[in-house]
This record gives sequence, C-alpha cells and structure tokens, in this order.
Amino acid sequence: MSYTLFDFITLIGSLCLFLFGMKMMSEGIQKIAGEKLRSILAGMTKNRFFAILTGVFITTMVQSSSATTVMVVSFVNAGLFNISQALGVIMGANIGTTTTAWLISILGFKVNIAAISLPIIGIGFPFLFSKKLRNNYLAEILIGFALLFMGLELLKESVPNLQENPGMFDFVQNFTGGGYGNLFIFIALGTILTIVLQSSSATMALTLVMCNNGWIGFAEGAALVLGENIGTTITANLASLIGNAEARRAALSHTIFNIFGIIWILFLFNRYLSGIDSFMLKIGANSPMENPESIPYALSIFHTSFNIINTLVLVWFARIILTITQLVYPPKKEEEEKKQIEYMGFGLMQLPELSLLEAKNLTIKYAHISKKMFSFVEELMREENEAKRDDILKRVIKYEEIVDKVEQEITEYLVNVSNKEVSALAKERIRRLRIVSIEIEKIGDTCNKAANLIREIQREDISFSSKQKAKIDFMFDLVEEAFDIMFKILETENKEYINEAVDIENRINAFRDQIRDNLYEKFEKSSKKFKSGFFANKICTSCEKIGDNIFNINEVVLSISVE
Repeated sequence: MSYTLFDFITLIGSLCLFLFGMKMMSEGIQKIAGEKLRSILAGMTKNRFFAILTGVFITTMVQSSSATTVMVVSFVNAGLFNISQALGVIMGANIGTTTTAWLISILGFKVNIAAISLPIIGIGFPFLFSKKLRNNYLAEILIGFALLFMGLELLKESVPNLQENPGMFDFVQNFTGGGYGNLFIFIALGTILTIVLQSSSATMALTLVMCNNGWIGFAEGAALVLGENIGTTITANLASLIGNAEARRAALSHTIFNIFGIIWILFLFNRYLSGIDSFMLKIGANSPMENPESIPYALSIFHTSFNIINTLVLVWFARIILTITQLVYPPKKEEEEKKQIEYMGFGLMQLPELSLLEAKNLTIKYAHISKKMFSFVEELMREENEAKRDDILKRVIKYEEIVDKVEQEITEYLVNVSNKEVSALAKERIRRLRIVSIEIEKIGDTCNKAANLIREIQREDISFSSKQKAKIDFMFDLVEEAFDIMFKILETENKEYINEAVDIENRINAFRDQIRDNLYEKFEKSSKKFKSGFFANKICTSCEKIGDNIFNINEVVLSISVE
C-alpha cells in the first residue's frame, strides 16, 4: 500500500486540527482567567524564584512557551520588566511547557479521549448561545479540548504505517542508534520542525506519535525534544528584532539558557536515559528502550525532569547569562535615555487577553512622557539663560514628536488586540485605553503650544511681575497635583480617588476664572500692564486645558461621568 499525496495532506490537516484545538482552548482559558493572569503578572516581584513560578503557571495555563516568552520580551521592550525578571519567567516557561507532553501521553495514548470528543462538543456547544460570557468561554475551552484530541487521534491514524510502507522511513531509521553524530541530526530536526510549525506543542505531538509508532527510539525522541527547546526560542528572538537592545538581550537569554542545558545533558545523555529506563522498570512500567508504547511516558519524564534540573542549575548563573547577552548586544551611552521614551511596536503578541496588561502599563508610561513634557514647560518658564531656553524648547518639540508617534503605535496595538478573540470586558478596556491615549496626546499638544508661547514671550522681552509669576507657579503646582492623582487612578483604578480628582479640577477651574477676572479688572483701570497679564492668563489657560484632559482620563478609567 503506497502513501499518497492525499494521505500527506490528511496528515497536515490533522496537525492543523490539533493546533486549532489548542489555540481555541488556550484563548478560552485566557478569557475566563484573563483578569487573574494579568494580576499575577502585574504583581510579579524581583524575586527570581517567584518569577520562575509565574512563568510555569502562565505557560501551563496558555499551553505555549513561545507565547509566554514573546509576551515577556515585549514587556522588557516597553520597560515594564527588567531583564532579570524576564529571565526568571522564561526559565519557568520551559517547565510549564512540559505539561503538554503529559497531557498528550496520558490522555492521547492511554485514554481514548477522541472517542468522547463529540459528546464533549455536544455538551459545550449549547453554552456558546448563553447570554453569560463566562459560559461562552467555557464552551470554547471544552470544544478546543475536544478538537485537540480529535486532531491527535487523526494524526496517529494518518501517519504512514511502517509495516505497509517499509521503505518510506528507511532514511530516518538509518540515523537511529548511530551515536552522538546522529543525535545532533535529530536535535537539528526538532529545532527546524518547531521553527516551521511555530509550536513546540505540535512538534511534541509529532515526536510522541513517531515514538509510539516505533519510527524512532527513545534516544532519538529525546534529541528531538532538545531541539524543540531551541526552536521554541526563535519566535521571541524574531519579535525582539524590532525592539530595543534590552528586549533582544531578554530573547537571547532564552536561547543561551536552552543551549547551555543541551550542552550539559549531552555529556550525561546515555546515563540520563538509562536512569529513566530504570525508573520506569521500578514502577512496574515497560522499558522505553524495548517497548515503543512506553516512550511517550518516558519522554514526558525526560522533558519535565530535564527542564526542572536545568532551571535549578542555571538560575544561579543568571548573571553570567546576562553578561553574555550584553557582550552580544553591548549597552550604549544613549540607551538609558532611550529606554525612558521607547514605545512598543510588537506585532507578534500571541496572548490577546494578557496583552491588555501591557497596553495598560504602556499607556501609563505614555502618560509619564506627557508629564515630563509639562515639567519642561515649567523649567522653561523659570530659566534665565537664553541658550538653555532654546535647548529646553528643542526637548519639548522632540517629545511632542515622540508623543504623536506613541499615540499612533498604541492605537495600532489596541486595534490589533481587539481584532483577536477577546472577551467583552477586554473590548471595553481597549475602548477606554484608546480614549486615554487620545487625551494624553492632547496634553502633549498643549504643552508644545505653551512652551512655544513662553519662548515667544521671552524673545519679546515681556516681563511678569512677582505676583504674576507666583500665580503661574501656583497653577503649575495645581496641575502637578492633578497629574499625581491621575497616576494613582491609572495604576489602581480605585474609584475612591474620584473625590480628589473632582476637587483638584474645581480648584484649577476656579483659579483660572480668578486670573481671568483680575485681568479684565486691570484692563478697565489701566492698559499698561495688560500685555503681561494677557500672556500670564494664556499660560494659565493652557494649564487649565491640561487639567481638563487629566480629568477626562480619570472619568474614562473609572467609568464615571461627573456632571
């Protein structure tokens, strides 16, 4: 019996069904647990072991180490994580991804889940029509789970049968049992397959099927697993290419971590596999060296134990790994300054629900840029040196360009996230973040106009009286206080702060009205000092506009409309 092109396309379709099921199940889990996952990431500390546990948990939940590492690299690029935190999560992701092998080995080969896949879909499908969103997400998890194992079952059935096609995989079997040289070939094959499929889970499924069918032995399967560990790092490295140097270092650290692991395990490879073989025999299981049906369990043990030991060993060498990444991507003098204004532009974010944490933190960072611009306006107002005044104005103009670009990037980012399968709550968050980014951009515009106005006043040599300067300084202080309250609201989303926000907004408006009324009174008495008063009023009016933008942000974030 020959293996036809139709059979090969069926094999590809089975693999695609497996991937689709995993994607659907993963997205359903993200939607139903998105808030909790975001809070876990948001609460991650500098403790490397806590970061590792975070990586294990997130990857186990979303069933994709590539997605976790891409997310972490993007967080580093945005300045939300430092590289030490990132490396901890990446190490944990390597452990978390081993759950896929256990899931497939236990349920895919021992228990015939595919036989009850259709009943599972029958149970889950009605929940898609429920008015409760949580039931919709539960349906996605159940249907995705069923499709995953239907795809795995079809994959097992569609692979070529070696007894019916004995010559088809002679070239594969020629490389089995041939020492370390052939192991390197299988490591390379595992790497290439994972890069092509963009999923270590799919490569793992193929590896387990090939081992279970007797195509390759335990040693070759273990070598493929090692290759998968390298291949899964490629996605994050590709994503980091459009990021900053720190992001590229974070992605490279994952590759170095996995390569170091492969180097030490190869020295102990045969003994390590023999140890697993002895363990299998002691617990009453068949030897994976002799029985192909035992290999999926043995590979699961190998995959899990290797990644746990590799993490426990290399976590103490984190500084060395980070030093190597700095040698490859050396720090530049301007890097620290750029890091403060770097914007996010990744298009490879694979976790739409968790992307909202990044979007929120990125928006807060964006807001800090606008506050920095406002501090430049204050600095320009008080500066006496002409050359320094011009430098400050140049900085304001530069930041205005950055603000415009960041607003565009955030908009594109949020649109990309909203176009993916996200929950209704997530879509509402995206809408609010979009409005917030628009208001922040308006603050940048007003700061730019205020700075140019002040520079014009200085060039015309218009002087303010001590009382006018005091009033302008007082207005600056009010806006600074409004910024501080806004950041508390952005970070905590605590509605208790709305009273403070209303109070500072009323004080800003009242003081602006007072300055305007005083200006008209002075004009009626004498027009000599009207010019300086007019410009003082314009500066304070600009501050009041910024106060309005800040208050709009507070209302949007808290979903409160204050009349």
